[in-house]
Amino acid sequence: MAMVLKENDAEEWCYRGEGAVNLVLSYTGQHPHFVGKVLRVQKVPRNGSQCENGRLGLTEMECLIWKEFEELVSAPTKELAEYYFVQRVMCSLLGSKNVDAGIHIPVTREFLETVDNNVLCHRPSWRVDAAKVNPLCDSVLLISDHSLFPRGTLKNDFCISVEIKPKCGFLPLSEFIAPENTIKRSVTRFQMHQALKLHQGKISEISAYDPLDLFSGSRDRVDKAIIGLFKTPQNNFRVFLNGSLILGGSGGNADATSCEVGETFENALKCVIQAVDGKRTQCFLDLISETIFSSGMLNKVLEVQKLDNFDIEGAIHAYYNVISQPCMVCKQLAEDQSSKRYNSLHSISKDESLKIVRNYLIAATAKDLSMMISFRPRADGSAESPYSVVSLQSTNQSFDYKAYFIDLDLKPLERMEYYYKLDQEIVGCYAQMVKSTQQHSHMD
Repeated sequence: MAMVLKENDAEEWCYRGEGAVNLVLSYTGQHPHFVGKVLRVQKVPRNGSQCENGRLGLTEMECLIWKEFEELVSAPTKELAEYYFVQRVMCSLLGSKNVDAGIHIPVTREFLETVDNNVLCHRPSWRVDAAKVNPLCDSVLLISDHSLFPRGTLKNDFCISVEIKPKCGFLPLSEFIAPENTIKRSVTRFQMHQALKLHQGKISEISAYDPLDLFSGSRDRVDKAIIGLFKTPQNNFRVFLNGSLILGGSGGNADATSCEVGETFENALKCVIQAVDGKRTQCFLDLISETIFSSGMLNKVLEVQKLDNFDIEGAIHAYYNVISQPCMVCKQLAEDQSSKRYNSLHSISKDESLKIVRNYLIAATAKDLSMMISFRPRADGSAESPYSVVSLQSTNQSFDYKAYFIDLDLKPLERMEYYYKLDQEIVGCYAQMVKSTQQHSHMD
């Protein structure tokens, strides 16, 4: 598609939401190439000294990590490297049926600067402070808007979509977890991170959601997980009706679902769920559970997450092997502790180290992805459908559905040190919280 997005095209793209790395814009114009599509636009930290980095592809060390993937290594820009990562790495692991790699569209700097300006007032202030649209990108990613079905002939077609960020669905077993961090083997990373976020004031209450329930393969526990997500959506649960957000936050955390929000949501479901007042929300949550449970789509995600079988406490040592620098972690640990536990990791081959780090980074993408499931009610006796079909027993309805994994960002190699520090901070904060809770209970 030989088309460049220029400054005057910016007004046809409006803010849909954002994560840490990208802004998502939805299309409001009439051009047939763009109807039913969204743009993913790369952001850049405001405090970064990223004067030209927007143009560069992978670093020299990253080229070593991904050397098996020729297109990824030779990609001239970061955006194209991201694209090939999704196409070559994640598609083969998660199945191309559920992954949409999209296509790259060239853009002018003026388009990006105008977009950045236009969306400012819609973005959460802390996101604005942290990052802006990267004006040095020369392309953006165009993908289908998975919160919609392609336009049908029926005027009264309704489509309801749910976006879930499931997070890590297993407890680590790695032998490289330090004795003082064994809590990681019994408490999920998500639950521990909640304590840190609460302490930092990033959330107002602990989530009712437990990722282990969602990944459990047990229908009852999947139900419990979906109810937890509905009660405390934070940035893990969003619902769209015909592409417009009706539950959850657009660029960050949403507060717990209040009675008022719940009532508005219940009413909004009228056009999709045929149930009496007060019962529609539960029916819709059942529909999500049934789809996740029967499709088995999370099994693949869990497999990819489990490529991280060393935990960051092991993988960080392989990282220092890869970059051929003295291990800062061993340096910080007491002689007797580190030398014994981590010697084996520092005596493995370069190729083994590369594999450990590569697998860790792929798993990190799988722990951070989102899935978008869209539903459309089927008319009684309607013809064969190109989509999967799910039935909702309680309302005697059946729905076409489609499911896609999104936000499959390539994690930069240099993030390894950050991941290690964050992990230590999360575990430390949680241990501190447990300790003070115990002290309070003794005082009582």
